[in-house]
Amino acid sequence: MSTIIIEAELREDTGRSATRRLRRAGKVPGIIYGAGKPDLPIAMDYFVISKQLNDEQFHTSMLEVKVKGSRGKNTVLLKDAQWDPVKDIVTHLDFFRVSASDAVTVEVPVVPVNSEKCPGIIKGGLVDLVRHVLEISCRADAIPEHIEIDCSSLDIGDTVHIDDVQLPEGAEVHRDVNFTVLNLAAPTKSEPTAEAEEAGEEAGAEGEAAGA
Repeated sequence: MSTIIIEAELREDTGRSATRRLRRAGKVPGIIYGAGKPDLPIAMDYFVISKQLNDEQFHTSMLEVKVKGSRGKNTVLLKDAQWDPVKDIVTHLDFFRVSASDAVTVEVPVVPVNSEKCPGIIKGGLVDLVRHVLEISCRADAIPEHIEIDCSSLDIGDTVHIDDVQLPEGAEVHRDVNFTVLNLAAPTKSEPTAEAEEAGEEAGAEGEAAGA
């Protein structure tokens, strides 16, 4: 997997007014912290970083931030993204410094696979994903993009617990109970089809005629 590069520049001013000016200029403020080093305030191009945020790997990979005007390598993980609740645009990003061998705890998406082969799905059942993400601990350079749940053998009423999930080598989920990750739910009650409604109307009409 290729390293994801983030181009950034140093922020000289960090106050609210400076932040507003950055956003008006099409920039997103951020901060790099951790590893016993001073915090590094940065700014990134809004359109570039918005596109990167749409990439699943961006959230679960080691990233390299290249800061214009700053020497040294910034290897980080994305720790938090803040969003405007009205405009749904990113307003601030937090990055945490890491090295490849560091043990980290991250949230990783859960992805059901092979549902087209699932006996329960063929019968009309539905995949009910109870846990959309799993919090796992692993090395920083071995974070999986997602955790796959094989649904090929599931029938209606079957449940997948965390102990049933095959995690990547070196990854661990800390838990007190064997919690549910996914259910294969029974089909919901379907609406009557047009043919069924027409048949019901015909039967009603015949009954009225017989009673006349």
